[in-house]
Amino acid sequence: MHYVKAKGILSSQNGMNLYRGCVHGCIYCDSRSRCYQMDHDFEDVEIKENALALLEDALRRRRKPCMIGTGGMSDPYMPLEEKLGYVRGAMELALRYGFGFTVQTKSARILRDLDLIRELNERTKCVVQMTLTTCDEALCRKLEPNVSTTRERVEALLRLREAGVPTVVWLCPVLPFINDSAENISGILDYCIEAGVYGIISFSMGMTLREGNREYYYAQLDRHFPGLKERYIRTYGDRYEVVSPNSRPLTDLFLRKCEENGIVHDRDEVFAYLHTFEEKQSQLSLFGE
Repeated sequence: MHYVKAKGILSSQNGMNLYRGCVHGCIYCDSRSRCYQMDHDFEDVEIKENALALLEDALRRRRKPCMIGTGGMSDPYMPLEEKLGYVRGAMELALRYGFGFTVQTKSARILRDLDLIRELNERTKCVVQMTLTTCDEALCRKLEPNVSTTRERVEALLRLREAGVPTVVWLCPVLPFINDSAENISGILDYCIEAGVYGIISFSMGMTLREGNREYYYAQLDRHFPGLKERYIRTYGDRYEVVSPNSRPLTDLFLRKCEENGIVHDRDEVFAYLHTFEEKQSQLSLFGE
């Protein structure tokens, strides 16, 4: 890992990357794509040493509170977070200044901050987003080798449910010829139903491949699924959007189980929920009820 001084921290959509790069080793990671212009090895994680100071300054200047998010480009709950505590520090700032918070991860390490997450959600709003790709633990270790297994993530979702914290699951990517079976998608949905998630985000039952992440993904296919790279090349060429041949029946299964169990599945509706700040009654004017 290495340190840099950042010039800013919040995007126009109030998202932030406390770290750039990742050590979780997910074989499909789009953040490896060259279009993001990362000028260091992906596993050599860049740490914005002044991130929390920049965030505090930004929150202090805001006239109205809003939702603050992290985790879109790099999983914020890598092992180094245990030592550095940048995510926890960001949550503390959100709590201090009355902002909402949402974080996306694949790690059960998030439970370390359950006390803050619960308090944030009681004061304003805090949503945890968790990625689930397979209900097969052995396959999970191939696809996402250095992070919590699916069952560990589900246990975290259950703990969050017990704490009254809303959750959203990213059911993606769906990798053609690997995890694009009805059994797998149904198994993930059963986990989501068990955990009482608010919503699920899904993108056409497929994945994306572009320069940078394609080469890494194909190297991992050669390692774990010999011969499958050639099938990808024959089927998809150099397409950016790589959709499963089973997309239609898997999407029908997804929609049916979500609707039967009251899980929000419209992407726009889920994203609107994640971006909508909700001020709780305890935070309203003293002249209120």
